[in-house]
Amino acid sequence: MTVLCLLLAWQAVCSAGLVPPFMLPSPVSVAQALVTDWPLLASHAATSLAEAGLGLGAGVALGFVVALAMDRFELLYRAFYPIVVLTQTIPTVAIAPLLVLWFGYGMLPKVVLIVVTTFFPITVGLLEGLRSVDPDEIDLMRAMGASRWQIMRHAKLPAALPQLFGGLKISAAYAIVGAVIAEWLGGFSGLGVYMTRVRKAYSFDKMFAVIFLISALSLVLMWVVDALRRAVMPWERAGESNRR
Repeated sequence: MTVLCLLLAWQAVCSAGLVPPFMLPSPVSVAQALVTDWPLLASHAATSLAEAGLGLGAGVALGFVVALAMDRFELLYRAFYPIVVLTQTIPTVAIAPLLVLWFGYGMLPKVVLIVVTTFFPITVGLLEGLRSVDPDEIDLMRAMGASRWQIMRHAKLPAALPQLFGGLKISAAYAIVGAVIAEWLGGFSGLGVYMTRVRKAYSFDKMFAVIFLISALSLVLMWVVDALRRAVMPWERAGESNRR
């Protein structure tokens, strides 16, 4: 309802001529541009989704390995945790040109940038979850003869799943945005390339159309993460049903 009210207010402002059309196209114009350019947008979106998927998968795998290693070895935690935090202080827009310079205009620099963008939420979320387990619970399992793998399987990983999926949800949204940012600086296809072309042509209705498409794709990826969370953590649904 809120979104509908905002769209109606936006359309009213444009229809009343309060803002020139070349500065703020109406929602109707944006919808028309989206329908008219849909085949081209779909082609560019496929490229961006491929980059986002590869980068997100690599970022999740790398973050998972690093988080497990830092949880296992305290020395690694003290040595590398500040570096992990430091990676988030560097603007992605600043390192994107360097990646293009080093790796060219293909898919690789885009994937690397997405890995850098998605790595932090996964690593920190999983690490905090693994370290949130009650030490007395771990001591009890050790006293009963549980191995490190059994402690990880039955205590640490279940406790870390909420934080892991929270970080994954953030990373899924970052993946599409990271792909678009990387494509701004060079490439042959992708939503960022399309956005750069229509901006130079002052086709702001198409610019708004691709913005809406990027937002929609990010929301879809976040919905996929939510669906995966419900499948992996069925006890959450059981708890919600009991509370009702």
